[in-house]
Amino acid sequence: MTVRQRLTMTVVTASMISLAVLVFSAVTTQAQDTRFAQSWPKTDFSRSTVDLSDVISGGPAKDGIPALSNPPFIPAQSENRLDAREPVITFVPPKGPARAYPVRYLMWHEIVNDTVSGRPITVTFCPLCNTGMVFDPRVDGETLDFGVSGLLRHSDMIMYDRQTESWWQQALGQGIVGRHAGRQLEQLPAWMESWAAFRTAYPEGQVMDEPKLPRSYGTNPYRGYDTARPFLYSGENPPHGIDPLERVVRVGNRAWPLSRLRTQGRISEAGVVLTWREGQASALDKAQIGAGREVGNIRVQSPSGADVVHDIPFAFAFHAFHPKGIWMLGK
Repeated sequence: MTVRQRLTMTVVTASMISLAVLVFSAVTTQAQDTRFAQSWPKTDFSRSTVDLSDVISGGPAKDGIPALSNPPFIPAQSENRLDAREPVITFVPPKGPARAYPVRYLMWHEIVNDTVSGRPITVTFCPLCNTGMVFDPRVDGETLDFGVSGLLRHSDMIMYDRQTESWWQQALGQGIVGRHAGRQLEQLPAWMESWAAFRTAYPEGQVMDEPKLPRSYGTNPYRGYDTARPFLYSGENPPHGIDPLERVVRVGNRAWPLSRLRTQGRISEAGVVLTWREGQASALDKAQIGAGREVGNIRVQSPSGADVVHDIPFAFAFHAFHPKGIWMLGK
């Protein structure tokens, strides 16, 4: 066999292998799409930034967990149903009163589409990852309206927008499937604190009123979750021997273990100042949210005192979505 013949056979063989890989990939993608096509006929599955084999059902169907839109609010001083230690997500607009979104409601609805001082915001909470985050829902000048897909990836809620039925990873604020795959929502400064802390800091603030739906508001359907093990998660455990369900304070791609912050009380590193003080209950511990064990009130600010975008996920979730993240261990 001549050199040219051997080269020709090599090229043909390589081409056949490449073709086989493409065919296999196409078949795999088609098989993945088929799993979701019936429930998601408007979603463009030709655009995806993730492996769809990582997407699983969390149990409820699409909108089985009903997101809320433009809920009513009442003055903070008029609210008497919340326990002092119950967590709320606080959002303070540039103008107008601060708003509190009680986790007792987000536990059952996970998403609130709202407008504050004329600005649209999307308030989100994934109980399985403890990720409470507020986003600007505008993409290319269009305000998106978000719902709960009922799907999970690495145990984190996948949101979807009702305009294009694109899928969005809540822990990242990123579009992962559909027309908006690869797009990024802007995360806005917000924080989780106790109801007592909010009411003291913002006596003229407003709090979301109780939804008129048959839910056991104030109870925790994930009793004992944050001392057990991650739900429907099969990824790697965090490094450095950190417990998967330890809370961490995430700023960008950095994570400070809550145990370290709680011990020190105040940490000034990497251009931010983190503080801890007691008074907030874990929403994922006891049957009654207000009776949960102490996790404390955390604030993250710049050295000048400006609030810094952050959230407080479980360690496993930080590692899953920030595999190259920096662990701020203080060593």
